[in-house]
Amino acid sequence: MENNSTSGSASKSAFIERLAEKLGLAAKSSLIYGEPVERDGVTVIPVSKAMYGFGGGAGTKAGEEGSGGGGGLAIMPVGYIEMKQGNSRFRVIRDPQTVVKIVAIAGIVTLLTVRSITKVLRRKDYK
Repeated sequence: MENNSTSGSASKSAFIERLAEKLGLAAKSSLIYGEPVERDGVTVIPVSKAMYGFGGGAGTKAGEEGSGGGGGLAIMPVGYIEMKQGNSRFRVIRDPQTVVKIVAIAGIVTLLTVRSITKVLRRKDYK
């Protein structure tokens, strides 16, 4: 007779391996470096950043077994390689949301700092 915990463990491991393999197949260099485009002697190669992750789990409850998992892949453009007259250089694409986030965080930090200073000054006034 086969031990259920051993066979269950093997099937869980196989499931996670299949999931990782499928995600690995999706993360190819062709996703990071796009097709070169040439215009007027200038060649441009788009460059992206890929992030992927996966997870899975399994468990038993009252004699029942279950497992599940999932994964995802996110690709974001970060710049391009410009080749012109035998020279090449990487150009960063600036994300406008980054500036908004920096301004928002700086505003919050400034507000909290001013509040803290105001509290300290008020305490000194009462003493």
